[in-house]
Amino acid sequence: MTSNTIGSPRSLFLQEVEVSGHIIDSLILPKVLDCITALGASFRIKQISIGQARSDPSYALVEVQAESAEKLEELLRTIADHGAISVATEDCRLVPTEVAGAFPEGFYSTTNQQSEIRQDGKWIKVENQEMDCGIVVDAASRKARCLPMTDVEIGQSIVVGHLGVRVHPQQRSTERQQFEFMSSSVSTEKPKGPAIRQVAQELFNTRAAGGQALVVGGPAIVHTGSGGHLCELIRGGYIQKLFAGNALATHDIEQAMFGTSLGVHLDRGNITETGHEHHLRAINRIRREGSIRQAVESQVLTQGIMYECVRHHVDYMLAGSIRDDGPLPEVVTDAIQSQRIMREKLRDVTFCLMIATTLHSIAVGNLLPAWVKVVCVDINPSTVIKLSDRGSFQTAGLITDVEPFLRALVDEVKNLESAPVSDQ
Repeated sequence: MTSNTIGSPRSLFLQEVEVSGHIIDSLILPKVLDCITALGASFRIKQISIGQARSDPSYALVEVQAESAEKLEELLRTIADHGAISVATEDCRLVPTEVAGAFPEGFYSTTNQQSEIRQDGKWIKVENQEMDCGIVVDAASRKARCLPMTDVEIGQSIVVGHLGVRVHPQQRSTERQQFEFMSSSVSTEKPKGPAIRQVAQELFNTRAAGGQALVVGGPAIVHTGSGGHLCELIRGGYIQKLFAGNALATHDIEQAMFGTSLGVHLDRGNITETGHEHHLRAINRIRREGSIRQAVESQVLTQGIMYECVRHHVDYMLAGSIRDDGPLPEVVTDAIQSQRIMREKLRDVTFCLMIATTLHSIAVGNLLPAWVKVVCVDINPSTVIKLSDRGSFQTAGLITDVEPFLRALVDEVKNLESAPVSDQ
């Protein structure tokens, strides 16, 4: 038996928890034990069984010890998020809401990892998994789902506390095609080639499997002259959804109509006279048509990212901000409504590529469940760091400029298309 005991045994409050699955190679058990010691508590491993093969699950029974009931409760809350389930399992506690747009005090705050609640002695899967939500339970249908705070209605049954809730941590993939460049460290000195090839493979596999690939893009895609590369991916059927703001769409349409982005000629790099007006004139033309889609149909817009999205049925969502000019008619200016629309459109996403946008990347990262693979490409390392710090731990970061990344990505996708089936 392994133990780490502190303090006087006479003053300890005890609880047994179970941890199961790929708890060794996914580092789940070490995380649980680290949490225990970090909170000043102690543990004793009463039973452990290690899987013999990599595909075999492991199991550990751990006695957790704290110096007060309050400390024990805090500890159990913390390690529950890593999949440590109390042996003394009870049904979850439900409290009806009394205030619209607010949870009861002590509500269970969700993670982005698959969760279950216990009702009448049976475990029920929580649907629409998302971090930073509550869990609402419909007793009649015996269903539970994550619920954003802004969508709370009076009289809903909300899970309070951690009893009767269990989390299934996302475990390390044993597939050969996993992101081997994933790492907790972010560095500009890592080799880009292997990472880009793996992103290309993910896009290729997603299309082949009939999955849904989402690009979350910033205006730097247009500013750096990378729009054509993204258009190639759209035409090739590699992108099914696009999330962006008013800026990407506006500057893309400006480039399509005037050859400039923020008044700068992308082919020559020089600023044109009165070019600062171009983005407003582009917005105005689209507003006169009524929508981007109508501008494509009427041939006012004949090229560019948004044009290709319309022509190739890419589902796009444009979320606005307070700094937007115009904005374009399809931009959603209500932030809460933008979140709701994104939640709905994210339900079937299987792969997400975030490119050069901090706020939209973090917003989407907050909404994605942990099992959706995410790659974040940005020249600024803080974007990747913020995603990881906020809980989107499945994000693989690549620190590089947009244009060389997208250019290389298109080349790698073309290589996969021309390769023999056995090599794909």
